[in-house]
Formats: sequence, structure tokens, C-alpha cells
Amino acid sequence: MIDPSDPFFAPLWRRIVIVGLCLGWALVEVLSGSPGWALMFGAAGVYAAFKLLGPGYRAAIADKEKDDG
Repeated sequence: MIDPSDPFFAPLWRRIVIVGLCLGWALVEVLSGSPGWALMFGAAGVYAAFKLLGPGYRAAIADKEKDDG
């Protein structure tokens, strides 16, 4: 599972790259004719987008920063 309060995910660019890689690879799989893999990577990309860029990610980061200091 993805924990958006993990310090690894603090920079915005890392969250965007992770989502982009998942969705980009889903596109590669669609173009190569593998709909099953495309569905799996697409689902992973949508899940990552929801957890890392969705409405609750800022609150999770703020809570983590408040707990740390």
C-alpha cells in the first residue's frame, strides 16, 4: 500500500513521476496488444494518483510534519 505521509513521497515531482510511470506503462501495454497488463498498470496508476495526488495527500503530509516536529 502507498503511505502518502512517508518522507519519500514529500517532493511533488516524485509523486507525479510515479503516477506517470504507471499510466505510461499501461499505455505501452495497450499499444503492444496486452490488455490484461494494461488494465493492471492502469489500475495501479489510478490508485497511485488517488493516494498521492488526491484530496487527502496534503493532510497526510501535514499530519506527518506535525508529528515530527
